[in-house]
Amino acid sequence: MSVSDCHPVRARFYADQAVQRTVPITRHQRLAPDIFRIGVRCPEIAARFVPGQFIMVRLPGRDDPLLGRPMAIYDSLKDASGNAREIDFVFLRIGKATQWLARAAPGQSLTIWGPLGNGFPVRHAEHLIMVAGGIGQTPLLPLAKQYLHHGQYGAPVKKVTRAQRITLCYGARTRDLLAGVNDFVTAGVDVRLATDDGSRGHHGLVTEVLDNVLGETTAASRIVCCGPEAMMAAAARLAARAGVACDVSLETPMACGIGICFSCVARVKQPEGGWDYKRTCVDGPVFDAAQIVW
Repeated sequence: MSVSDCHPVRARFYADQAVQRTVPITRHQRLAPDIFRIGVRCPEIAARFVPGQFIMVRLPGRDDPLLGRPMAIYDSLKDASGNAREIDFVFLRIGKATQWLARAAPGQSLTIWGPLGNGFPVRHAEHLIMVAGGIGQTPLLPLAKQYLHHGQYGAPVKKVTRAQRITLCYGARTRDLLAGVNDFVTAGVDVRLATDDGSRGHHGLVTEVLDNVLGETTAASRIVCCGPEAMMAAAARLAARAGVACDVSLETPMACGIGICFSCVARVKQPEGGWDYKRTCVDGPVFDAAQIVW
């Protein structure tokens, strides 16, 4: 165990390598009634991020809201020479900052800093099972592309063994809130949908879909999960019962994104017993589901 793993105020993924830039919006797309996708030009982040990392976004020249907002990096876009130049993020319109972002247009600017956090660890998986609820699909697209060898991420590039199969179990309250489904289908992902009202896919919980998928698979599996805490806790229990490794990307609200304010803590089990608070921004946001005190 390194010093940074055991020191009470140090963490393994501090933002000392992050960059801050004011960047132009290049794309603005409505994916669902209150869900939007924005692209920005930032080669420094596009070339370095790995799936599961995030950026902090702030509205330049505005102090209301004062703080930035964490946004999972949805994907990157390369130029004609194959160099990553732009990144996209997806968000739900819910408060002051996201109301402004929903009205933004190409050519306007945003202040961003990143890439932040640890991202998903590289693990062998013949069958990668991704579980998303609500807006939780946002960090999963580049992971799927990475495991299908449709995209390369990181500097240096993170090498992974190609998965034989990838399944996305994706749930929302109603069909109108399912966003970006075609992006996963185009990438070659087997998409299984669930809605609370039965308007599309399975009528019920997305964890019920996960349970069915676990019953079908015979390959060496791995689960990755992002979404509401209750859903992730249920997915963690199913993974433990099936003996399948599970990583969760926590959606804990953040204020600074760089480990200063301690507002995004989660309870994480310790090797010596008991638990301690860990900052989601610099110790995560991805954790082994078995280590979280739900």
